[in-house]
Amino acid sequence: MGCFPCFDSREEEKLNPQNDRDGPKEVHPAIPSNFSRLSSGADRLKTRSNVGSRKESSGLKDMPDVQIAAQTFTFRELAAATNNFRQESFLGEGGFGRVYKGQLPSGQVVAVKQLDRNGLQGNREFLVEVLMLSLLHHSNLVNLIGYCADGDQRLLVYEFMPLGSLEDHLHDLPPDKEPLDWNTRMKIAAGAARGLEYLHDKANPPVIYRDFKSSNILLDEGFVPKVSDFGLAKLGPTGDKSHVSTRVMGTYGYCAPEYAMTGQLTVKSDVYSFGVVFLELITGRKAIDSTLPHGEQNLVTWARPLFNDRRKFARLADPRLQGQYPMRGLYQALAVASMCIQEQAAARPLIGDVVTALSYLANQAYDPSAAPGLGYRFTNDKDEKRNKDERGGRITRNEEGGGSGRKWDLEGSEKEDSPRETARMLNRDLDRERAVAEAKMWGENWREKRRQNAQGSFDGNNG
Repeated sequence: MGCFPCFDSREEEKLNPQNDRDGPKEVHPAIPSNFSRLSSGADRLKTRSNVGSRKESSGLKDMPDVQIAAQTFTFRELAAATNNFRQESFLGEGGFGRVYKGQLPSGQVVAVKQLDRNGLQGNREFLVEVLMLSLLHHSNLVNLIGYCADGDQRLLVYEFMPLGSLEDHLHDLPPDKEPLDWNTRMKIAAGAARGLEYLHDKANPPVIYRDFKSSNILLDEGFVPKVSDFGLAKLGPTGDKSHVSTRVMGTYGYCAPEYAMTGQLTVKSDVYSFGVVFLELITGRKAIDSTLPHGEQNLVTWARPLFNDRRKFARLADPRLQGQYPMRGLYQALAVASMCIQEQAAARPLIGDVVTALSYLANQAYDPSAAPGLGYRFTNDKDEKRNKDERGGRITRNEEGGGSGRKWDLEGSEKEDSPRETARMLNRDLDRERAVAEAKMWGENWREKRRQNAQGSFDGNNG
């Protein structure tokens, strides 16, 4: 599945070629100076442009005036690093283009992504990726080493991820490849959520990723997840704005319904996409799978009815796990996934709350050899103590994370483990928050009316 535009979205651009560089060096341009002159060959796609596409803003003009550092490469250097882009160096292909494994003169192994000039992404996405990854640094975001912009060549150089993508370990596995176990799946989900949390809560202004999917989560040694491919990322709303209006871009099956219908983008759009990926981790199914029967092709549509019947929860677990998962952990994971894929954006949790819940699940190691009901053991007592509220076994908002501070009861009764019960608790919290907001608004209006009446009385007395 590739990226899709709701409308034809190639923007017409006038581009000037950039002179070749002598070799790799550090540059510190102020945004957007040097990048605004990059040529991509997108002029050959002018006929695909339309008026609607000009309304799309990448958000770059809103970026703060900061210095960035990115290593630059010549095309010749990257051709040498990848053995002239030969087939034996080929790793895969996505919306941006083909990806090759390479080795720099320093000995560092890298992944080199080459723009397909006839593909779905172009100069704008290239600029966004270079700028975003030059400014954003987190252990769960892929590290950009440098880029090449020789003539109409566009290449990005990343740290090499030896274990490939999450998609490679979930779908279409060859017979000799071991499926991911339960503990590894929860670890990957928690790490990927932390990457999103950094974008939503730590970046300023916040960044909406907009294309969260299993193929964009790369895996380092030890299955450490790193979010990659920032070409569609957007700066989030600031001030009193509730959303960003934009063209609908993303991947079918992962896009939040309100974004797909209206083009109104919020951080909750990313939360929905995360929920779909988390469901992939739990079920082993693809977000969209046309090989399945009609009612099961869309993962979210298939899973939602099963959330309402506890007796069917086991059907949501990946059969390749062969029952090697904690039933209680499955309930809790489904509760998180269920809330993330709520139809209404307001009913979804913030990513900081998701991180809190998944950190709890990831810190519990499932031991399949233990007696039934005793399969859980904490791998880190310090994390357990930090995340648990002593009064009732509730985990609260992680100090390092963002979110609403809502309490997630992951050690309560079986009833409270149910996705439907957890969603009901969330809705109750939202109703309470809405009532508080309405009360504040009423109080402000009442004070304003009193102030105006007092002002009118004062003017009348003076008259």
